[in-house]
Amino acid sequence: MAVTLTGAGVSPGAGHGPAYILTASVPEPPEDSAHTGGADAEKERALAALRQVADELEARAARLERPDDPASGGTGREGADILRAQALMAVDPGLAVEVEALVDEGVAAPRAVFSAFVKYRDALAGAGGYLGERVADLDDVRDRAIAALTGQPLPGVPAEPAPPAEPGGAPRPYVLVARDLAPADTALLSREVVAAFVTERGGPTSHTAILARAMGVPAVVGCAGATAIPPGATVLVDGSSGEVRPDPSAEDLARVAGVEKARRAALARAGESGATRDGRPVPLLANIGGPQDLDAALRHGAEGVGLYRTEFLFLGRRHAPDAEEQERAYRAALAAFPGRTVVVRALDAGADKPLAFLPPPGEEPNPALGERGLRLLRRFGDVLDAQLGALARAAASETAELQVMAPMVATAEEAAWFAEACRARGLRKAGVMVEVPAAALRAASLAAEVDFLSIGTNDLAQYAFAADRELGTLGDLQDPWQPALLDLVRLAAAGASEAARPCGVCGEAAADPALACVLVGLGVTSLSMAAAALPAVRAGLGEHTLEQCREAAEAARSAGGPGQARAAARACLPALDRLGL
Repeated sequence: MAVTLTGAGVSPGAGHGPAYILTASVPEPPEDSAHTGGADAEKERALAALRQVADELEARAARLERPDDPASGGTGREGADILRAQALMAVDPGLAVEVEALVDEGVAAPRAVFSAFVKYRDALAGAGGYLGERVADLDDVRDRAIAALTGQPLPGVPAEPAPPAEPGGAPRPYVLVARDLAPADTALLSREVVAAFVTERGGPTSHTAILARAMGVPAVVGCAGATAIPPGATVLVDGSSGEVRPDPSAEDLARVAGVEKARRAALARAGESGATRDGRPVPLLANIGGPQDLDAALRHGAEGVGLYRTEFLFLGRRHAPDAEEQERAYRAALAAFPGRTVVVRALDAGADKPLAFLPPPGEEPNPALGERGLRLLRRFGDVLDAQLGALARAAASETAELQVMAPMVATAEEAAWFAEACRARGLRKAGVMVEVPAAALRAASLAAEVDFLSIGTNDLAQYAFAADRELGTLGDLQDPWQPALLDLVRLAAAGASEAARPCGVCGEAAADPALACVLVGLGVTSLSMAAAALPAVRAGLGEHTLEQCREAAEAARSAGGPGQARAAARACLPALDRLGL
C-alpha cells in the first residue's frame, strides 16, 4: 500500500514506525436482550458497572498526575482532566435514571446501558464541532461498561514499544492507527511508546488531538482509509501537512528526520518571549479554563494569561459562587504570573450556557442572538458587581497586572458602561472582546472607551458568516483562514491602533504558527492560545520578520477562500515548511 493518505494535521512534527491497527470494538448487545431475574438486582448490576468504569478512569487520572509513576504517560494534567470528565459521564444521574427505566421494562443490563447512551450520543453528534467530537468519549465509557457486564476484554493499545527492526536493536515506537481513540488509552502513552497517532475520525478539537499536542506527538485525524494500512507496515506521519505515507522510502525518512531535527532546534532556540526575527515583541499568552490549566501554561512558557474563562465557577450550579470561592480562583491565576498580565473575562453566560440561578430571559427563538455576555450582566448587575469585587480583592494582594474584559460587546456605549463598572470597583484596566462584526467595524470608537481590545475569532466567525459554531456541517465557514474574517481582524487591529490601544487575539486561531504570523501582520499586538501550542508559535514567529508577516497577511486576505489563503500565507513564510511547523 504505497498511496499517500491525507487528513488534518493537528499536532506538528513527523514520526514513523510500524503500524499498530486498532479496529476491534465491543459488540452491540442484541436489541431483544432481556433479563430473567429481578429488576432491582439487574439495575444494581448495571450501575455497579458504570461505577467501576468511573473508578478506573479516576485511577488513571491520578496516575497521570504522578510524574514519578513510570506508567503516568506524557499528558499530565491535561490528560487527567479529560479522564475525570469521562468519569463524570459514567455516573451522570440522568444516565442512571435512563438505565433503571429500561431495566424496569425488562431490558437486560448491557442493552440498557447501550440504549441509555443513545440519547446523549445523538445530541452531541447533532451539535457538531467541539461537542460532536465528545461522542468518542461517550462511546468509550459505554463500551467499558458493557465489557464489564459481559466479561469481554476491552480493546486497547499496547503499552510497550514495538520490537526492534533488527536483532539486538533498540525498541521502536509504533504508529497507532484507529477509527477513533479513547482518551483512557492514549493519555497513558508517551513518546517512547508511540511515534504518531492516525485516526479516521475526529477533528482539531478531538481529545486525540488535544492529548497528542500535550505529549508532543505528531498526529493526523480525519484520515480516510487509514485502518486499511497493513499491520506492521512502516508508516511515516507528518502532523503538520496531514500526510500519512505507508512504506516510505529511505529518502523520505531521511528528509523528515532532517526537518524534525531542524524543528526541534528551532523550538530550543526560541527565546522566552514572543517576538519576530527582527525584534518586534509579540507577547504569547495562555488561554485558561480554570486553575487546573495554570501548570501547563507555566510549563510551556506562557508570558501571562490572555483569556481566563470564569464560566467554570458558575455553570451547572443552583446558586452563584460566593465571594470567597471566586476570590480564591482569581488569586490562583494572579499568583502564578507575578508581574505579568492576566486578562480575566467577565462571566460569559447565556445562549448555550444558561445559568440555573438566574431567571430565564423569556422566549428567545435564537439564543445566540439574544441576552448573552455583557447583555446578561447588565440585566443582572449584582452578578457582575460581585465578580468585579472579588477580582479587585484578589488583585490587591498580588503583583500581576489584572485586566478585565467584557464579552459580547457591540457598541461604544456598552464599552463605556463596562469600563465605568470596573473603575467603580477600583479595577484599572478594562477592555472588551471583539466578537461581533459591529465591534470590528467600529473598533476605534470602542477602543477609545477602554484600555484594550481582544478578538475572539470563533464567535467573530460565527456572527460574520451567520454560521453556528457548534454545527459541524458549517465547519468551512468557521475556518479561521476565511479571508473575510481576516478583513475583520485587520479592521479591529487598525481601529485599536488609531485609538492608541493594544489589540490581542484570544481565539484558538492564534495556535496555528502560520496564522499567528498572519495575525501579527494584520496588526495584532499579542496572541493567546492553548498552552501546548505556545512553543511552536514562538518558534514560527521567531523565524520571520515583521515585513514577512505583513506580506503573508496581505496574501491571505487577497485569496479566494480559506485553503488558498493558508497556502498563499505559507508561501511567504518559508521557514514553516523547513521546520515542519
